[in-house]
Amino acid sequence: MADSGKRKREVVDGNSETEGQEETRKNAVCNEAGDNDDVASEFLLSGFETKAILRDSAREKNIFVHGKIDDQEAVVILEKTPIREDSLSELFKNSRLKLEMRNDIYSTYHLHPPPHLNEIKTTVVCPATEKHVKKYLLQETFLLEETGEDYRSITLPFIQSQSFSLQWVYNILEKKAEADRIIYEDPDPEVGFVLLPDFKWDQKQHDDLYLIAIVHRKDIKSLRDLTSEHIPLLCNIRRRGEDAIQKRYGFPATKLRVYLHYQPSYYHLHVHFTSLSYDAPGCGVERAHLLSNVIQNLQNEPQYYHSRTLSFPLRADDGLLSRFKDAGRL
Repeated sequence: MADSGKRKREVVDGNSETEGQEETRKNAVCNEAGDNDDVASEFLLSGFETKAILRDSAREKNIFVHGKIDDQEAVVILEKTPIREDSLSELFKNSRLKLEMRNDIYSTYHLHPPPHLNEIKTTVVCPATEKHVKKYLLQETFLLEETGEDYRSITLPFIQSQSFSLQWVYNILEKKAEADRIIYEDPDPEVGFVLLPDFKWDQKQHDDLYLIAIVHRKDIKSLRDLTSEHIPLLCNIRRRGEDAIQKRYGFPATKLRVYLHYQPSYYHLHVHFTSLSYDAPGCGVERAHLLSNVIQNLQNEPQYYHSRTLSFPLRADDGLLSRFKDAGRL
């Protein structure tokens, strides 16, 4: 299966989305699992052998499990799906309640809903590399301050030394994968982009709306590469992206958070569109940069992100963190 679900990527996000849904967009399935039938999916998990729990979160209601499928290393992510308003009537009508505790006017129950209302969103990364396993492992995180010179002498050489595959990105741009998920495209080679839902969003409610705009240009790795030359591209993404979301979902720009990550989870420029009411993974100030602020900064200073000191979090096992330590920057 070519890059289906949270597709397979040879990219490790420095922040690893503590953000416990990670990059739910980085979903993948075993190559042998087949493309489309439920039988393959059922067989896939029935053969899963658990090796270790990498991380679990009661708050985010998910768990990350390392194991094997047919002798291939795999990571399985299980995540409880949100309760949808349109399912409440059936949920109340057809569920069984088992009393747990009653005290005066308060009582708590275990509710057993119909199976189709009790789904668990499941992400399978297979075959998983050591990088994938480390990516989902709960680890200590450090906040770095990177100057423009740090980027050129430490970060950029590190990026260039890594085998970060972007083929899954090119598959989307070339309509070789996920073409049916694209909700808008501007094909212009300079200011164009594709807009599609992130896999963290099931598209069943607006509270956790999440879309990604991926630019057609292949020469912009991250925020650090942006100059005033790219203002038309950024303005086009913001305007047309907001318009497309308004038309498709009836969701106004005033309810959107539009931003870029630094460090990004993959080094091809992309912009996040999330609901303002959704505490999206990676939307904190230590990593997210509002697109409106980025545009304004470049309007005021054309080379702003070439020299600006930028802060970002890194996990303890991140190779880039080691490079900063070796350079005496920590």
